[in-house]
Amino acid sequence: MKRTFFLLLTVLVLASSQSAATQKFQPKTIQFEGAPEYSGEELLAAAGLKMGAALTSSEMKSHGQKLLDTGLFESFNFSFNGVDLVYMLVPASNLYPMRLENLPLTPGKELDAALRSRVPLYRGKVPFEAGLTEQMRQALEEMLAARGIQATVADAPYTDQKLVQVTAISYAITNLQVRVGEIHLEGVSPEMQAKVKSVADRATKSEYNTENTAGNIERTFALLYADEGYPSAKVHALQSGSPVAGSKTIDVPFHVTVEEGRHYKLGSIYLPSGEPLTQEMINKAAGVVTNKVETSLSVDGGVNLRTALLYVTGQYKSKGYLDCVVTPHPQYDDASGIINYTMEVQPGPVYTMGKLTILNGADDLRAAMLAAWKLPEGAVFSENALRTYFYTQGNTPLGRTFASANCKYKLVKNIETHVVDVTLLLEKKQ
Repeated sequence: MKRTFFLLLTVLVLASSQSAATQKFQPKTIQFEGAPEYSGEELLAAAGLKMGAALTSSEMKSHGQKLLDTGLFESFNFSFNGVDLVYMLVPASNLYPMRLENLPLTPGKELDAALRSRVPLYRGKVPFEAGLTEQMRQALEEMLAARGIQATVADAPYTDQKLVQVTAISYAITNLQVRVGEIHLEGVSPEMQAKVKSVADRATKSEYNTENTAGNIERTFALLYADEGYPSAKVHALQSGSPVAGSKTIDVPFHVTVEEGRHYKLGSIYLPSGEPLTQEMINKAAGVVTNKVETSLSVDGGVNLRTALLYVTGQYKSKGYLDCVVTPHPQYDDASGIINYTMEVQPGPVYTMGKLTILNGADDLRAAMLAAWKLPEGAVFSENALRTYFYTQGNTPLGRTFASANCKYKLVKNIETHVVDVTLLLEKKQ
């Protein structure tokens, strides 16, 4: 939005023969109205003003423009009555929270305080673009440099994929790969040491995300413990120590504390209908399950909790409920050391097939792919139909083409119309 200013000088002396552009005035006070969240000292500094200084009318305007250039204000005007210089400010209506993508800094009050010490007008939000957004980028680079990390930080609008609109301003390190570093473990029993270490090794050197990595680590370890018969295990992951910066990477170390809780064996898993989930039901839906289940949290050595969640979710998604959420509710029998689960399902809306796009350039191949497509527009959408489409063409020209290519697809869900657009693409195998 275009920012504007208005000038109102009420000093009669401006009507004198001397040019108003060059005549100096010395306000006894400089005041700001319309921005109570900022102190007068902060606004004076941001505007480059000093009490007692003599100013021309054009200088009064230019100092106000400095406030406008921060992006925090939509417009301003000022008046001078011979004694008081007053700036009237209109705050900007579109400010966005700051989002850290891969910076090894911990969001929270301490970080906000450190940023505000460098950028006094920062109040948790920044403009789409303009001076304050750039000041924050520079401040983040300075904070990283103070920790021995010479990184280039870039800012960009962050678009929420569900809302399809800008909801934050994102800051990311662009010249170095930021990864999960060494994971220090605490509270792991001897029986779980080897399996927990295996999970930790896989997590090490994975991509680091400021907002999500700690939670992802917690969920990964909690899932392992649930599979191993510790459904009430509590996992806490925190960044610990200083990031290790190399010429191409930054490794962020973590400390993971585990409270394992009691060990249980899985009794029964009940579907929303109350019917027990059996191995036979899964075999019927997905073919014979041949992978051996070695976890103790399983029914008769077959169905485990993770398999059950995948099965129930898959059943609903195959009927178009792409947003379904399946929640297992545990019932503990401490006397026998058995845990049973009842599945709760929030299905959400049914999605239907939308537009089909085939990106391959050959007209005859595109025509053959369109002819083989069996999910018409408006039909209940199932991602299983895509897998069936690619792998059930048999020994036909199209089937042989699929077998010799990397078959890829992209889905675009419209959460308002509940329609899924599908794009198909074949790539040559290397």
